[in-house]
Amino acid sequence: MDLFIFLMAKNYLVLGKTNSTLVMIEQTELVVSKWEYSAPIVPTVADEYYSDHTYLDVQRKRSPTKKGIACRFTCVFTLNEQVVLEYVAQDTYVIDLDDIIDKNELFSMIRNAYSKFSEKFDLRKLGTVLQNSSLRALEEEEMNLDSLLPQLDL
Repeated sequence: MDLFIFLMAKNYLVLGKTNSTLVMIEQTELVVSKWEYSAPIVPTVADEYYSDHTYLDVQRKRSPTKKGIACRFTCVFTLNEQVVLEYVAQDTYVIDLDDIIDKNELFSMIRNAYSKFSEKFDLRKLGTVLQNSSLRALEEEEMNLDSLLPQLDL
């Protein structure tokens, strides 16, 4: 790879240039499919700890002329084993069939999707007991993307 750039132009993410061919990836809007908030039954103290767990599911997408992935994040906040919030959102990337995606590009797509997931959370949490809470940072070292890359090149 002789040039590696990041550029957002409308809803396209230009991830790299390989042998003078630009790899264009169309990114869709983040779709929130679930925001289920239940205020705690017992009044909360300002510094109470809400545990959160975030999960990532990556699904391969395919059509006759395109391929892609859908990154679905699920985050569940609990307080004393009571679910306070279940938040699910999905971001999709559409790639031309001929384009080849490497591990760095796949990480970039997942990072970008998680960034949008976090931004939506930061806006929606206002006015809830979670307004002072943040999502955990994405733990990239725990992701095994080697198994996903062959699926994108089929």
